[in-house]
Parts: sequence; C-alpha cells; structure tokens
Amino acid sequence: MNEAVEHPVSPDQPPKDDLAGSLLGHSAILQLLAFTPPLVEGAVDVNTQVQPNGIDVTLREVFRCTSSGTVGFSNEQRRLSQIEAIPFGSKHSLTLAPGPYLITFNEVVHLPVGIAALGRTRSSLLRSGVALHTAVWDAGYSGRSQSLMIVYNPAGFTVFRDARIMQLIFFRLTQPVAHGYSGIYQGENV
Repeated sequence: MNEAVEHPVSPDQPPKDDLAGSLLGHSAILQLLAFTPPLVEGAVDVNTQVQPNGIDVTLREVFRCTSSGTVGFSNEQRRLSQIEAIPFGSKHSLTLAPGPYLITFNEVVHLPVGIAALGRTRSSLLRSGVALHTAVWDAGYSGRSQSLMIVYNPAGFTVFRDARIMQLIFFRLTQPVAHGYSGIYQGENV
C-alpha cells in the first residue's frame, strides 16, 4: 500500500491547484502549528490532540444561559444571552443535567486567510447522548471560541475539565479571502 504524500502548507501562500479546497491532514496541521502565530495554541497535549484529520479541542469552562437572546438581520438587533459560569467540582468534573450549555475551549485558534475550520462532536459524546453545535470558523478568525453543548441524555452527563470534546477540521480555501473575519468575536476570550 502506498502512503499518501502530504504537500507542505504555508498559511500565507495561495494554494497550489492540488491543494485547493482540501481537508488538512496530520502532517499539514503539525506544520501549521510551527508557524507564528500557530494554527492552534494552548493545546493540553499536542501529541494526543492532533488526529489524522484535525485537532481535538478541550474543555475550559461551562456556562448556563440566564436570560433570553435576540437576533435579527442587523447586528444592531443582536443581544446575547447572559451567562453564568458553572464551577468544576473538587475532582475537576461537572455532572450536567439535560439541557443546553455554552462552553469555552482551552485552545486559541489563529486561522490564516486561506484556511477555514468546522467543528464536529467527538463520537464518545455522541454515543453518550451529548452533542456540540458550532458555527463556522471563518478564514482570518483568531480567538478562544465557544460552542453550544446540549446534553440530550435524560440521565445527564459528567465531563472533566480539559476533556477532548470536539474535533476541529481545517479546509484550505480554493482562494484566500481578501479580508479575513472581522466580526465582534475576533480575539474573543483571549
């Protein structure tokens, strides 16, 4: 069996035709972790977290929503829900009742203008009745992101601080964007 050869990746160069629109693999991710700023910083253990097709991101904080939110076509209509931190117990774990939770990751992501990312729930959570819902990580985004975790399991779910809960996968764009992400979440939680 022939092993696939992965081409070197540079965050500042337009993709070659054979790299355009591709999902980044293990060696390309490791290469991008060596750049300044790195593709992802603050990993608990890079050797464990980098997977064949992405990087596992880990749990830093858990919050519950304490008010309603509002969204409209204009960002002037946006009102985010108020949140309240749920402290981890003495064993650095939380047992969560069914329901929605806002979570913050440990890792800070720095996407160059030629790479976007999507997050997918790790299968161990799915098999326990828990799902993460995420937005797109736009090219040019930099920050410590948040996602929605919903415990669907009627018996609840226990999670530990620093647990690997989501795999972030990276896509090389067919063309780098002229202007990267510049919304209100740029630089969040850093």
